[in-house]
Amino acid sequence: MVRRLPLVLAAVTCLVLARAGEVVSTQAPAGDSQTVWPPRLTAPAAGDVQVLPVQGSVYMIVGAGANITVHAGSEGILLVDTGLASMSDTVLAAMKTISTRPLRYIVNTTEFEDHVGGNAAIADTGEIIPFREPNYTAGPQGALDTTKASVISYYTMFHRLAGPTGRTPKIPELGWPDNTYSIDQKRLYFNNEAVVIMHRPSNTDGNSIVFFRKSDVVSVGDLIDLTSYPVIDVSAGGSLDEFVESLNRLIDIAVPAANAAGGTLIVPGHGRIADHAEVVYYRDMMTIVRDRVQDLTKKGMTLAQVKAARPTRDWDRRYGRTTGPWTTEMFVEAVYQSLKK
Repeated sequence: MVRRLPLVLAAVTCLVLARAGEVVSTQAPAGDSQTVWPPRLTAPAAGDVQVLPVQGSVYMIVGAGANITVHAGSEGILLVDTGLASMSDTVLAAMKTISTRPLRYIVNTTEFEDHVGGNAAIADTGEIIPFREPNYTAGPQGALDTTKASVISYYTMFHRLAGPTGRTPKIPELGWPDNTYSIDQKRLYFNNEAVVIMHRPSNTDGNSIVFFRKSDVVSVGDLIDLTSYPVIDVSAGGSLDEFVESLNRLIDIAVPAANAAGGTLIVPGHGRIADHAEVVYYRDMMTIVRDRVQDLTKKGMTLAQVKAARPTRDWDRRYGRTTGPWTTEMFVEAVYQSLKK
């Protein structure tokens, strides 16, 4: 077990469990000066979430689908992703244990349901963008009587969330991004901190990561999934080559502390808080799998033969799945199709 420096002590000394109508705080034992990394946390029960301080002004909400990053300060709250729609009330209750300031921004890292399901319900509680509801009738002054938080994403993500004309959109219109960008990065200055939103295609062509420069935290969505092989949606522009390149650029941002422990902290889409060393390990895994599949396809092997060769065998005990919505075989097939494309 690797022990981390005291700088991460604050990240594990307070754990908040939010339930419907109930908030419980659990403190670390008095006088416990040693911090074990990763934190020994029990996964929340179904319907519950955990709130974990990361560092600086950044917190992580676990258990609402994908991990949710919360940046809180005097100007309000910025969320990275919103979790599943069914968990919105619980997420809002957890946010209030962090800050009672208004929600100003939501940044979406990808269009997957466990990242954007809560957009509409949670954005509706915010206070930055006036908007007219579909059946709204203006008063005598013509003023709007409601507001919402601004939802930020890469522009291709907006098109897929809204859906083609005549088709049912993935999420309600209130949760669609209203503040899109189409360049390499979008920058904000919020809560006395530079917030850099970067386009990093990987799972799809519309992924974003969010770098909180003063807090030294990067929220990366499903660019890193420490619980499973990552989803690659080839039909939405997902690419293994882009995946590896985006991980390399994340490594350029992350700065390790002494003995490669701590330093810049990474909030993944799923799993525990990570650091530079964890990102390097994950990048190496993705690179080796890519190179193996490339070599097998150059030898003329079919998809079935590539699967039988088990190019992921070294990591299957850690990331592999034989059941569920995303299995190891599905990952290998996505890698194969991505490289063939």
